[in-house]
Amino acid sequence: MSTFTTSDGKRLHYTDTGKGQPLLCLAGLTRNGLDFSFLAPHLTDLRLITLDSRGRGASDYDADFMNYNVLREGHDVIELLDHLGLDKVTVLGTSRGGLLAMALAASVPGRLSGVILNDIGPVVGARGIARIMDYVGKKPRAKTLDAAAADLKVAMEAEFPGVPLSVWRQQAEYQYLQTEAGLELRYDPALHKALLEQAATGATPDMWMFFKALRALPLGVLRGANSDILDHETLEEMHRRHPGMISDEVPDRGHVPFLDEPESLALIRQILEQAA
Repeated sequence: MSTFTTSDGKRLHYTDTGKGQPLLCLAGLTRNGLDFSFLAPHLTDLRLITLDSRGRGASDYDADFMNYNVLREGHDVIELLDHLGLDKVTVLGTSRGGLLAMALAASVPGRLSGVILNDIGPVVGARGIARIMDYVGKKPRAKTLDAAAADLKVAMEAEFPGVPLSVWRQQAEYQYLQTEAGLELRYDPALHKALLEQAATGATPDMWMFFKALRALPLGVLRGANSDILDHETLEEMHRRHPGMISDEVPDRGHVPFLDEPESLALIRQILEQAA
């Protein structure tokens, strides 16, 4: 297992496979590098890097849950790049990972060669926030991965029509850890406390300010057609503020596309070509 230690002593897990142009994949709020398993088989000609942010996946949890914030997690990304000896990378950020990409563009623009945002923008939809707050930090009702997959299929069918149970079984394995006592979360439940505290104290930064820093970079945005996180109005405003940005809508997907869809793969390749 590949790990590195941050400047504040946290051991973070990452993967680094393949050779060629580097693409760093950053997962969503409660997710981890396993989420990019659907994408990986399509990018075997690249150097594909994933990171489990602090408190997620196989990385250390943080006793101070207030360190679960975009600025600290963005600094962790910089330290990973330093650890790997990489001057520049293209970043593919899913949801929270996309917010990290914006923060990096504002703080260390010279370390980025391009950015791909997977169903995220500077404004997060109110319905999406409510949905996230309802599940973060709670263990699944299901006791097995098979049962969790069935629950995911039922819960997500409206936003992801036609996705087979076998895919949800894979997703369940990426999200939950099977134990003798049932399923455990693959992230620190204290993330819920961090979200509540940051909202109460106004500690969330203005992401439009960070988005402005992307103007100088090749930028692509994917939107799930049924997304409750990235709405059409926000996407239109992103285009207005970044005239060179390209985007595509992924049909039959909500938050978030799996990234193995034809639309997703085409846009990812287009940004990688611009960033090369």
